[in-house]
Amino acid sequence: MRTLKRIKSQDKAVQSAALFSSSRRVRFIAVACAVVFLLVFCQLNSSVLWLQGISISLHQESTGLKGRSYTKTAEAIDNLLGGLLSPNFDEQSCQSRYQSSAYRKPSPHKPSSYLVSRLRNYEELHKRCGPKSPLYQKSIHQLKSGHSMGLMECNYLVWSPFNGLGNRMMTIASAFVYALLTNRVLLLHITEDMLDLFCEPFPDSTWVLPSDFPVKDLEKLNLGSEQTYGNYLKNKKIKTDVKVMAESLPPYVYLHLEHDYQHLDRLFFCDNDQQVLAKVNWLLIKSDIYFVPGLFFLSLFEDELKWMFPERETVFHHLSRYLFHPTNSVWGMITRYYISYMAKADEKMGIQIRTFSWMPISIENFANQILACSWQENLLPSINQNMTQAGTNGGRTKAVLVTSLNSEYCEKMKSMYYEHTTSTGEIISFSQPSHEETQHTEKQTHNQKALAEMFLLSYCDVLVTSGWSTFGYVAQGIASLKPWILLSPKDQKAPNPPCRRAMSMEPCFHAPPSYDCKANKNVDFGAILRHVKHCEDVGNGIKLYD
Repeated sequence: MRTLKRIKSQDKAVQSAALFSSSRRVRFIAVACAVVFLLVFCQLNSSVLWLQGISISLHQESTGLKGRSYTKTAEAIDNLLGGLLSPNFDEQSCQSRYQSSAYRKPSPHKPSSYLVSRLRNYEELHKRCGPKSPLYQKSIHQLKSGHSMGLMECNYLVWSPFNGLGNRMMTIASAFVYALLTNRVLLLHITEDMLDLFCEPFPDSTWVLPSDFPVKDLEKLNLGSEQTYGNYLKNKKIKTDVKVMAESLPPYVYLHLEHDYQHLDRLFFCDNDQQVLAKVNWLLIKSDIYFVPGLFFLSLFEDELKWMFPERETVFHHLSRYLFHPTNSVWGMITRYYISYMAKADEKMGIQIRTFSWMPISIENFANQILACSWQENLLPSINQNMTQAGTNGGRTKAVLVTSLNSEYCEKMKSMYYEHTTSTGEIISFSQPSHEETQHTEKQTHNQKALAEMFLLSYCDVLVTSGWSTFGYVAQGIASLKPWILLSPKDQKAPNPPCRRAMSMEPCFHAPPSYDCKANKNVDFGAILRHVKHCEDVGNGIKLYD
């Protein structure tokens, strides 16, 4: 019996030792697995960072960004533009949104933290009140009721297109500023000629006005429409009384802010009128002017504008980079051209040429004015008329992008620099993406080319632009450049001096109001010039349509 007990006792000891050994092995294996997992994770993380670096390097290599003076590393590329852009988008659905910043020098102007906060809040508002939302349907019901209503959670600003693409982009940006200031949701009436131009700028929503919007023929609204704010005032259907009840106001008001707007429509820029308009649930707007400077007239908006834009001249710069992202089809046009004609140059210069029937000048005279400006401001080297030997200057190259409806300007300059050496030995190349001969804003393909060329201009280091041209305004604003502006011809002759450096990168406010709301009288030019000091491209600084 003792022997049997001893044997059982030994068996238990063996089993206990075996269990203890097994437990140690399990713990050992678990620790070993954890160590291996950490090592693999660290290695993968390192590999991901390495692959990101390779990807960015390859992107720079393919676009010609690598080796340029403003080459950007993985750490330096700010795809979100200082918080301006939301990260809540699928990159492949709109490649330009996060890639475009790699094609130009970093902006020296950073958005204010307050502007970034306001944009995130607006995106939430747009998502809550945008098309297909219950609150949007509720507001449509109000629109059909025949009058405005107080205490509506969502109010709207509906934009309609007018004039060329440059005008449209400036007025969309202006309308968006007004929407931010008045807590409205901006919706765009997109016509067929604007399809496949821009990506959606707001996450999880759309800024496209639904096709079943109750108010029809928006593009036909004009100065004579009975629904304009000016005509409502004229016919006493709206009174400028800050105590007016919303229910006594029409369901919508049309804001006619085109260049031909008259005195009563210009009261839009008065505080009392804004307090009345704030009670109208739906505002419809059509414009062809950059009216943001006029919003600074309003004491109601003054503080908010200062907080959003401490640098006043950066309004269009920041909002154009926030709102306007070319669709993938347009982005393909941009990148293919950039890689083919611009990427490898040491310096890129843009020349934007636009002539107007009401300021005629011959092609020969205007081409000479462009060259005179470029030589006078040392933007292009002069040519050696008698020298034919090749000059290199260390192989320095300059790519000149010309945008114009006419091809003769580019061909003239290209031939000149092809047939002669330059005084500096630089190699100058000229290229022009398109020459449509006449403007066709009603054609989608025309607008796609125009948008592509605006962005290509914005990738240049220096710009020469034509006075009065909104095409040039858009390019300079996106790029944060102060261009040399070709001054308007006089008696079909080039002026002297041929150009002048812009005082601001902001677009010009071509038709500001001349009425002092507080003094209830018209004011002289001097009182307005401080708001439009960058309009040196319109002669005396300002142009009023009276």
